[in-house]
Amino acid sequence: MEAYLDNGATTKVDPRVLKAMIPYFSKAYGNASSLHRAGRDAGKAMEAARGTIAKKINADASEIIFTSGGTESDNLAIRGVAYAKKRGHIITTKIEHPAVLNTCKALASEGFEVTFLDVDSEGFVGISELEKAIRNDTILVSVIHGNNEIGTIQDIAKIGELCRQRGIAFHTDAVQSFAKVAIDVRKMNIDLLSISGHKLNGPKGVGALYVRKGVMLKPAYTGGPHETGIRPGTENIPGIVGLAKAAELIGPKEIRQMTLLRDRLIKGLLSIPESYLNGAKGNERLCNNVNVSFRSVEGEALLMYLDTKGIAVSTGSACSSREEGPSHVLQAIGVDPECVMGSIRLTLSKFTTQKEIDYAIKAAKETVTHLRKISAA
Repeated sequence: MEAYLDNGATTKVDPRVLKAMIPYFSKAYGNASSLHRAGRDAGKAMEAARGTIAKKINADASEIIFTSGGTESDNLAIRGVAYAKKRGHIITTKIEHPAVLNTCKALASEGFEVTFLDVDSEGFVGISELEKAIRNDTILVSVIHGNNEIGTIQDIAKIGELCRQRGIAFHTDAVQSFAKVAIDVRKMNIDLLSISGHKLNGPKGVGALYVRKGVMLKPAYTGGPHETGIRPGTENIPGIVGLAKAAELIGPKEIRQMTLLRDRLIKGLLSIPESYLNGAKGNERLCNNVNVSFRSVEGEALLMYLDTKGIAVSTGSACSSREEGPSHVLQAIGVDPECVMGSIRLTLSKFTTQKEIDYAIKAAKETVTHLRKISAA
């Protein structure tokens, strides 16, 4: 048996998404910028998809910019605001995805001042700490919505309200949370929001950035007038159609199913002695995220042993799993160094079954026991 539990890294494409995409590879393959019929048909499909994404977050269709994925969306939002302002102070957190963290570090090397906020033991940003960090020259706050490693869901509405009161642009990386957590950009006072297709059973290589009307961005590069001139380049129509279809196909039923299986997996793994859940609990955690540390076990060894049993998991952040060094997120929430090195992340999708969860629990118990015996020998 196999169990793919690394859906935080990427997901398989829903067959219904693939079906919706195929015509735009083989029949309706026109360039959306072309004036002929084939181009107009492609353009109609793109605008319908734009409307679908906008509706999901209560935005206007004109506020959705299509990109190549979450990393580009994060860069476009953060660099776009910074370069439009030319100078100023940026606030982010120590638990951001590398697409945000490293972009802010790069801007710091270019002369922008950046504050990296601490978080508490569950990964939450303190609103009072954020308020203290705001300065007269603060131009942007970027806080991840649902953390990619530990699943903690920030109170984005409170952060957005504070930023709006102070006249500061607010960006959130919603790559992991989009379609899994209710988002209303109006009520939450979000100015910029990043989305990616392949985290929700859509295709790789496509994403979107919500940009509230009135927010000024400097394009990351130059080219044609595509996407209102903010993101030049011929639009990926099959990918865009797939992204919208994937968003349509995740609703309350799928979220409830993932939540029940997540809790079953957490309960099973925490029945292993000296195991600890990292991140928030209950409704403050992404419905598909489990991050557990095991004392006296190497996370990498655990991953490899589980792999031999057909179970796919990750250690730390999936995007940096090939890099050496402990998770910056687990370090930021104060996890004991030994437990940091003994952590794994298991992430579900709407296709995950109870049979897979039970198999993973059984295999984890056997593997942790085996590895502890080896280390004690």
